[in-house]
Amino acid sequence: MVKKLPKTDAVIVGVGWAGGIIASELTKKGLKVVGLEKGLERSTEDYYMVHDELRYALRYELFQDLSKETLTFRSDEKRRALPMREYGSFLLGEGLGGAGVHWNGMAFRFLPYDFEIYSQTVDKYGKDKIPDGMTIQDWGITYDELEPYFDKFEKMAGISGEENPLGPKRSDKYPTPPMKHSPQMKMFKDATKKLGYHPYTIPSANLSKPYTNPDGISRAACQYCSFCERFGCEYGAKADPVVTVIPVANKTGNFDLRTHSWVRRILHKGGKATGVMYTDLTTGQEVEQPADIVIVTSYVFNNTKLLLNSKIGKPYDPATGTGVIGKNYAYQVTKGAATGFFEDKEFNNFAGAGALGMVIDDFNGDNFDHSDLNFIHGGYLSLTQAGARPIQNNPIPKGTKTWGSEFKKQSLKFANRTLSVGAMGSSMPFRHHYLDLDPTYKDTFGDPLIRMTYGFEDQDRELAKFTAKKAKEILQEMGADHIDAMDELGPYDITTYQSTHNTGGVIMGADPDTSAVNNYLQMWDMENVFVVGASAFGHNSGYNPTGTVGALAYRAAEGILKYNKKGGMLA
Repeated sequence: MVKKLPKTDAVIVGVGWAGGIIASELTKKGLKVVGLEKGLERSTEDYYMVHDELRYALRYELFQDLSKETLTFRSDEKRRALPMREYGSFLLGEGLGGAGVHWNGMAFRFLPYDFEIYSQTVDKYGKDKIPDGMTIQDWGITYDELEPYFDKFEKMAGISGEENPLGPKRSDKYPTPPMKHSPQMKMFKDATKKLGYHPYTIPSANLSKPYTNPDGISRAACQYCSFCERFGCEYGAKADPVVTVIPVANKTGNFDLRTHSWVRRILHKGGKATGVMYTDLTTGQEVEQPADIVIVTSYVFNNTKLLLNSKIGKPYDPATGTGVIGKNYAYQVTKGAATGFFEDKEFNNFAGAGALGMVIDDFNGDNFDHSDLNFIHGGYLSLTQAGARPIQNNPIPKGTKTWGSEFKKQSLKFANRTLSVGAMGSSMPFRHHYLDLDPTYKDTFGDPLIRMTYGFEDQDRELAKFTAKKAKEILQEMGADHIDAMDELGPYDITTYQSTHNTGGVIMGADPDTSAVNNYLQMWDMENVFVVGASAFGHNSGYNPTGTVGALAYRAAEGILKYNKKGGMLA
């Protein structure tokens, strides 16, 4: 029997960056908010002196249990999708803070081009530049409209950075200075300047100095310990929801946080949501939480899965191109990289931080001429120094035997004599890349899993080759004696880690026929449901997505407060 609780003003599904920001903003204005998080509660104390690469990086301490909840994958519709039972291409965070706990901290702003990608591409190059099947569309919002929310996110998180020479206008500087420059970063900076490019320090959520944000939250500076990605920060120096926005919501007394709460359905009647149904994982009890407003802020795959299982919105049909829920799944093209080997130079590669590095945007977005290129958009090129931890790092030149005396000799020689220039390439949506419910496989409660249909396209292969060539040129200018660079981008491989930058499925726009949510991330089909996160992206940029997720969350929070007062569709 389902246990029914008293109604609340708003219920949030998933308490990571988006859920934490919205909880903070709503509770500060007096709304009573229930936050439902599937995983366990976490605090900074959980990470005290736990620099354990085996436990966190290789045994996935912070991530979802794939035996209970996963997704199925196929590269095209002719194949049968199979469940992802081991982690590979991306990592699904679970627990309070979500992926905001284990991220590296790179906090870029998407470019003005991203938000008007269809219009700007057609205006400059004509419709023929967009290949058949590519389903890019404008986002229903401009950079200028979103800029104040970027600024708000950066000040809350204390982002450390310097102005991007090729970036769009800003209303204010970053709240803290850029991070320290290592010798490796200086080499990249000098080389790219000599090549005529425009290097700048990566905007970082790893604080460059102690900082107190506008909500009064104080945090310590980064210690450059190298345990950022896949780890929680024991110092609280890396901005994450647990040390920034969630404490603000808790302090108001208006936030009821419930961990171990697996939301399985959004309940609705007469075209409006009435609340959610979840299972209390500690007791097995099914619980109904009525609410005036339902806010879905879990990860990309679960946002789409929850809407489809709740029968909200029209499912996307790739055969006709109609429907919106599951449309425009996109990923990231991160294989366009090169590694340089130095015979006579040694580097302290073991030191670093998640977002420590230098970057150029000369080949990102539409910052360069695409007239004679067989792709649109682009990506950034960077040298990052996240810290080469001992288990997962063993760089050797291509052609080296992977066993025996030669392997040992080269491993020891190049352990601290390699530098890599990586590319974070954009990902364009295609008609046959989408999410839907798997007809065969189910989660631990018997609900259908989400199914991902995705593979690399010619667009991705051309972009990867282009960025790999540029990365090689930079390493040559840096003085590398030997360079291994990618020649061809092979098929998408879900078994090999690339990035956790999944996007799309509940995309935003100005037209209910082609988008699921408006520019406040309010559902067109159900006005008291807001779906917030990277699921709203109509494509993925040549940047890490978190900064844009944060900006959209602040805008959605503003919209929810407006809706709470007046109701109706927001304009």
